[in-house]
Amino acid sequence: MGTLDDERQYVERCKAGLRRMLEGARDNVIVGETVAGDRYSAERLGYHLKSLAKELSEEPEGPPFFGRLDFGQESAEHRGRAYHIGRRHITGERGGTPLVIDWRAPVSRAFYRAGPRDPQGVAVRRRFGWSGMTLTSFEDERLGRGEQGESRILAAEIERPRVGPMRDIVATIQPDQDDLVRAELDVSICVQGGPGTGKTAVGLHRAAYLLYAHRQRLRRSGVLVLGPNPAFLGYISAVLPALGEMDVEQTTLERLLGRVPVTAVDGEAAAIVKHDVRMAEVLRGALYGRIRKPVEPVVVPDGSYRWRVPEHEVRRIVDDARRDALPYGVGRERVRARVVSAIRARAEARGQTANAAWTRRIARGVTPFLDAVWPAVKPEEVLYEVLRGPGHDVRGGPPKRPGAKRPGAERPGALTEAERAAITRRDVLTEAEWAAITWARPPRSVRSARWTAADLVLLDEIAALIERPRGYGHVILDEAQDLSPMECRAVARRGEHGSLTVLGDLAQGTTPWAASSWEEHLALLGRPDGRVIALTTGFRVPAAVVELANTLLEALGARVPATRSYRSDGRLRVTRVTALGKGVVAAAREALGFEGSVGVIAADAGVAALASALRDEGLEVGGRLSVLPASLAKGLEYDHVIVAEPDAIVRAERRGLNRLYVALTRAVSRLDVVHAGPLPPELFRPAEAG
Repeated sequence: MGTLDDERQYVERCKAGLRRMLEGARDNVIVGETVAGDRYSAERLGYHLKSLAKELSEEPEGPPFFGRLDFGQESAEHRGRAYHIGRRHITGERGGTPLVIDWRAPVSRAFYRAGPRDPQGVAVRRRFGWSGMTLTSFEDERLGRGEQGESRILAAEIERPRVGPMRDIVATIQPDQDDLVRAELDVSICVQGGPGTGKTAVGLHRAAYLLYAHRQRLRRSGVLVLGPNPAFLGYISAVLPALGEMDVEQTTLERLLGRVPVTAVDGEAAAIVKHDVRMAEVLRGALYGRIRKPVEPVVVPDGSYRWRVPEHEVRRIVDDARRDALPYGVGRERVRARVVSAIRARAEARGQTANAAWTRRIARGVTPFLDAVWPAVKPEEVLYEVLRGPGHDVRGGPPKRPGAKRPGAERPGALTEAERAAITRRDVLTEAEWAAITWARPPRSVRSARWTAADLVLLDEIAALIERPRGYGHVILDEAQDLSPMECRAVARRGEHGSLTVLGDLAQGTTPWAASSWEEHLALLGRPDGRVIALTTGFRVPAAVVELANTLLEALGARVPATRSYRSDGRLRVTRVTALGKGVVAAAREALGFEGSVGVIAADAGVAALASALRDEGLEVGGRLSVLPASLAKGLEYDHVIVAEPDAIVRAERRGLNRLYVALTRAVSRLDVVHAGPLPPELFRPAEAG
């Protein structure tokens, strides 16, 4: 089996193996530049070799392995063999047996799945303890003899302090998590995970696993990770690079859809309407309602001759294109192509040669006709018409007198007031809803319009109707419970020809449109057949914190199973103070005496005052100590959390209780609840609230 000194010598062999891999990759780049072959093959080979060398050189430093499997004689495939398991494959000398097996390889699954009842051929599973890059200890579980006790190393890895960004969990993946990580690429799954159950980590590790198992397919189509906000993305940014995956796109939905800058803010009433799925019908009507029936033949000049396609024929061409249900931009080009084809047939019947140059010239000549019946349009122009509402001219002025022409109405494709009133589908929304989203003072033009975050979702809906967006082979969607129906549609378009991993917790829904049912949400995401799996064991949040948070579940009305904690450690303290600022400073000063990160979470309006109070008392905000609004706490973790004035968090917004549930469960070691006012009655029974 080997002693600790033997394993330390093996560490040095692994380090030497990594150096050989990097040197070999760099040498291959030089050789690849002179390799014979066609230019395309040489470029592709060069790109591949340089990418490999870059990945190896930029890989974050970390222990070369975290586990070892020793298979017994009863294993048919791996009889008597031993494998070290790590974050990446390390090749052996001169093409020999690998020094380390990638955690995603099929043989590695036994490290996570084997147990006394089903050892899967494993005689001994060894876990290693590290301090930085120094191997300090190991533990052996003799599964072949039916032995498996509590792992001190496993517990220490789960409970170690949180400093800096999120880390990978390859050394601690549990069997139920492993099932989700290794789910097949064509399977869409939804993970309902309570606080600290590792749902985000499962999603990121599934991305890494799928890239390993289906690399060629996913290199072409890509993997997209969508997080709720930039702070969350910064927190998870180190996980995939640590697992050897550099080419995963990680962004927020707002950044993904950000075709225009956000310079305005909606009121809640307007935002609720804009995020309603009925807006998809409104926008489709506003776009396709611009198409008009031809009322005259197409006439295209060709030198001194004019080609003519009669009205009934071009009307049929337009009607056929509409029935084909094509994207708007594709439909416009389909009409152009068929009109050009009709003219070409007439030209060839007269003996004229219709070469490429002639065809391009005729296609340009068809443009005025297209602009009149199927006008080219940008998403901003369509949404501008919708949000202006009927009764305003293009400059945002008052209604024109009956019979007066609207300025610009003579332009090809410009809409009359009657047409605009018709295509904005006044029957889809109520008058109150139309009033909520319509600009009180419409901007003078599209260019002067100021757009909100909700408008980005509407613009994306229109853009997708004009031209299909880029799709991904797999989309990881975190904090999915907070997505609106219209946001779900935007995500569904990106994963239309791939699969989804949907991560969230219905109890942590904080938006006005937060999901109440995963089945309904999956249908909006285009995956009504997606599997819903619950993770209920919290590995990061101590039992005392979980039990406190669970008291809110009934009041939240969320249909989710209560979380139970893997850990019996941790501390919960509720302190009533006369001055909130002084109470928070005292709690923070004590918290900084422990190892790890400290987060002070308060209602958004109270953050600035608390940050000033901490600085005035000489405490440095930044680094280990953070002060953040409750609205940005989702998905983050701190060793020590101080929740300041929970009742203010509850009263700050419509779903304030959900926000408080989120804030309480950010603690992975200790939680202080500091309050000067009364506690929310839903949080403590009267006997406990004093």
